[in-house]
Order: sequence, then C-alpha cells, then structure tokens
Amino acid sequence: MRRPPPVPGRCVSGLLAVVLAVAVAVLGAAPPAAAHGTLAMSTPATGATVAEPLATVQLYFTERVADNAYFAVTAPDGGRVDDGWTHGSPAPLDQPVREYLLVDGKFEPREYATGFPAVVKLAHLPAAGQYTVSYLSVASDGEPVRGTMSFRYTGRVTAAPQGWRPPTTGPDPSLVAAAEQHETSGHGSPQSSGGSAAPAASPAAPGAASPAAAPVDAGDAGGPGWLGWLGVAVAVAAVAGVVGWRRRAARAGGPATRWPWTRRPAGRAVRRAPAARAAGRAKSPGPKPRPATRGGGPRRGPAGPGEAPEPAPSGGPRFGDRGLAVVVGGLVVALLAGFGLGRVGAGDGRAATAAVGGSPATGRPVAAGDGHQHAAGAGAHTHPGDGDPAQAQVTGTTVSAGGYTLKPVTRSQPAGVNVDYRFRIVGADGRPETRFAVVHDKPLHLVVVGRDLGGYQHLHPTMAADGTWSVPLTLTRAGGYRVYADFATTAADGTARPLVLGVDHQVPGAHTPATLPAAQPRATAGPFAVEMVGTPTIGATVPLSFRVGRAGAPARLERYLGAYGHLVVVREGDLGYVHVHPDQELVDGAPRFWLTAPGPSRYRAYFDFQVDGKVHTAEFTFDLG
Repeated sequence: MRRPPPVPGRCVSGLLAVVLAVAVAVLGAAPPAAAHGTLAMSTPATGATVAEPLATVQLYFTERVADNAYFAVTAPDGGRVDDGWTHGSPAPLDQPVREYLLVDGKFEPREYATGFPAVVKLAHLPAAGQYTVSYLSVASDGEPVRGTMSFRYTGRVTAAPQGWRPPTTGPDPSLVAAAEQHETSGHGSPQSSGGSAAPAASPAAPGAASPAAAPVDAGDAGGPGWLGWLGVAVAVAAVAGVVGWRRRAARAGGPATRWPWTRRPAGRAVRRAPAARAAGRAKSPGPKPRPATRGGGPRRGPAGPGEAPEPAPSGGPRFGDRGLAVVVGGLVVALLAGFGLGRVGAGDGRAATAAVGGSPATGRPVAAGDGHQHAAGAGAHTHPGDGDPAQAQVTGTTVSAGGYTLKPVTRSQPAGVNVDYRFRIVGADGRPETRFAVVHDKPLHLVVVGRDLGGYQHLHPTMAADGTWSVPLTLTRAGGYRVYADFATTAADGTARPLVLGVDHQVPGAHTPATLPAAQPRATAGPFAVEMVGTPTIGATVPLSFRVGRAGAPARLERYLGAYGHLVVVREGDLGYVHVHPDQELVDGAPRFWLTAPGPSRYRAYFDFQVDGKVHTAEFTFDLG
C-alpha cells in the first residue's frame, strides 16, 4: 500500500514565520541611544597633533551649553592652563549629528547640522605632550553633558601671562547637583523609561538649538529605520512567495513540485506500480529503456501506462536539512541586512557613544553609574547599579544589587590568623552563580579595606564547582572591615554585567582607628616613589596619571592583570567603592586613569602597579570636602 506523502510545507512555513517573528521582535525592539546637547566636533580635533601654539580650544555642541558650564584644560604636568571660556558664534558641523530625545515616553530623532561652540582660552602651553579638556554642562532637557577630549602638542613651550594663577575652582555645585539628579532619577540611560526631567541649573534656552534641529521621518523614530523595515518586508514577501509556490505546485502534482536542491540524481529510474512491473516481466525478457534527458537522467513528463505518478519531492526525506538551512539562512540574512542598513541610516553613532556616558568626539566612556569608570577600549556594557539613587558613582555600599547577593560563610575572624575566607554569589533564585566573565584576567576580584581606610588588600579567590569562592585572608588589626566582590556575570545574551557587592567583616578586639593621612600628590610604595599628576574634581571627568620612579629614575612598569595599573577609590564614611580602569597604553610614560569624583567627601585611592614581577600599592588621599 502506498504511503501518503507527507507535506512539510506547513512545518517549513511555520518555522520560517517563527524565525522572522523572533528576529523582528529582537532587532526591531532595540531602543535607540538617548543623547542631547552632545559634543559634535572640536578645534583642534580630538586626537590631533598640534605643532603651533594655541590660544583657544573650541568645542562644538549640538546646542548652546549652559551659562554655568564647566571647562578645564589639564596640561601634561597635571596643572590647569585654562583661562575662562565664552560662547562662540554658531557654525556648520563637519557632518550632521543625530540625537534621540525622549518625548512622551517615546524616542524621537532630531538631526543637527549646526554646532554651538564654547571657546576655552589657554593661558599658556607649559610642556609638550597630551592636553585634556574636561567639560560638564546640562542640556535643555536636563540631560547631563559630561566628557573629555584630548590633543597632543609638540610645539614650543609658551610662558604664562604675568600675574596669572592656575584656576582651582570646580564646577558650580548647582550644576553638579542637576547632573547627578538627572542621572539618578532614571533618565540617564537609554534603557530607562518615563518622561524627561525638567531642565535645571541654568540650562540653555530651549530654543537655542532650534535653527540646527530638523525633525526626522517619524517612521525612523526609535526603530530600525525605513530601510530596516524594507528588509523585513522583503523577507516576509520571500517567505510568502516560497510557501505559496510550494503549495500551488503540490496541488498541481507535476514535476514543478520539486525543490531545485532536491532533484533526483541522474540515472535513477521512474518508480512503477507493482502490477505494471509484473506485466512487463511477462511480456518482455528484459526491461525496455526509457528515453533519457540530455543530462542522462530519466525523462521528465507524465507517467506512462501502469506507472505510478512521481511523488512530490516534498514528501519524505528529500527536503533535507541543507535545503531548510538555505531557506532559513537566506531569509534571516536578508532581514539582518535590511535592519543593518536601517540602523546605519538612523544615525552616525554619536548618540550610541553618549549612551554609555562617553564623549562622541573621543568615543571614550567616561563614567558609569555602578562605580566602574572605564577608559578607551573598555567596550559598552550595562551597569545595574547599586540600587540607591544617592550612590550614583559608587557601589559596594549594599550586600545585594542587580539581583545578586554576596553571602559569606563567616562574618568575622581572629586578628593575625590566616583563615580561608569563603563566600558565594547567590542569584535571585537562591542558587549560587557560577557563570562569571573574565575581567582583567580574573573572574572575580576581592578587595578588603578597613573602616578607617587602612589595611587594603586586593585578592583573587578561586571558585569550586558548587559556586563557593575561597581565598586565604589575614587581617592583622582588630576592627571593622569592608569586603568587596568586584565581578561581572555573563547574561543569557553573552554580555557582561559588572557588579560590586560589599559586606561587613569584623576582627574582634580593642581597636583604635588610624588617622587618615593628609592629601598630597606623592607617596611611597616600598623602594618606589609615586607621583600623582592631576586634580580630582567633583562631577567632572579628569585625567589622573601616576609616575613611578626608583632611585631617581623612571621605573619600568609591567602589565598587571592586563593593564599597567589599577586604581580603587573608597569614600570615607559609607565606604562607597569606585573602580577606575586605565588607558590600555602608557601616556607620556605613565598609566592614566579617568576619574569622576562622586561628591564632596574625603577619599582614599589605592594604585596597584607591578615591577620585576612584584605588585606594589601606593596610597593617596583626596580631600574634596
């Protein structure tokens, strides 16, 4: 009895529809990056090398910066050389900039072709090397505008004007408060929801950017763009066409029902019904050959007398995995291509850079909301934060954050005794997390600091199969300590989610807190003298470099945990934690970090570096109270 041929057309069409729906949902739903009032270009350009003396640096923003905006220029020796700033005349941008504004809960794109410059005066150029301009403002929609740009100067040294003094003032406190309020209110991230915050801290007039802004096609707002949807339409049409053709061919029952990639190999005979085969054997001693096609295969056409019609190739296994993969892969590629073109048409990438707190002119993420502050090359990633809006730039003040909890096995140990400190990172489901991303050569960094900011240790525990971490720990002094677990979990989509969790630890006994040393730019670490170049500034991103010397000569630094140094900053009082990452390479012979001080307080900074295979730590005090 002949088996009824299975018809996989419905299965195939259903599978393709599911693939398309998932692709459209995942890709089409990606929100655009939120940015407003960003830096669009500068003179000199970021990263440029300048050989002739400069009198000014001009930064062009997509709208007029606030009247109380802050600008500072740091010279290679760490001193400031800025001498005030003024608004300049609007000028055309080298290329238009697209930004996204959150309006009534929906991202709407705007294109800007005009730049509004802030002209920063330079008092003098005291040395050849890299100069950095730091800026802080608030856009007309309340969005913080914060970042840096740098250029290298190779010309002659110029003298400071007579009687000029380097400025020591920081940003206007109301400006810092407005920027921090917006970031902690949930509007500082493109993933946040809700309406925009009201302008604050003397923002630019709302109409200042109007001459440069032009609405973009609404079909492009917040989605993949018209080219992206065109790609979706093409893919859907392809699916509909293939499935429709397949069904019509199946109803016709003719040779057109074959898929092109499942044609029968040449030379394979047409299947005949059993009765016809028996009759043929009775009439003829041998089989009568049928005319062949030009390629040597069987003749295509209607079945002869007594022959069963050829089954539709869709039946049975002839529609193989290869054919299905070709169809699905081709349609997904078409969809992705269309979507990608739409995203290219949706912007030039500046807004995406600003989404992680960076400068469009530098591409550098300058500050993050979870206590991590990253240098160039760190890559974009999400920061779940510490959960407390008051801790915008610090973490480690809570034992739980981002759905994870730090659970130590014990919360105390005797003084001077080496113990095995054990703990787990537990997820929201109560199970220990075991999937960690390797960051700076390690899946987890454990930092221990006394409540008086002494006794710093940077350790690297190991994890057992059940998710229990352990590391030898010795605490010589009695008193309270804070233990920080600095790690990144691996999300389902493969991206890293950095977190810092903190828990108290106690060493029983009589304790006299040590006095925090006074702030000074020099420290010693064993045989090394370390000089900090730069001035931490509340609310503004500034470069900090550390020059290491031994016996009057520069020390040869080695990479430690993938970098030329690591900097941990802890705030006095609540022990808020800030982990700052350096540039990938030395700058003017020294490791350079980009720090945004969270707010008024005193801080202790711990700079780890390696020479001759041994790690040393230099400690500094920041007094920003």
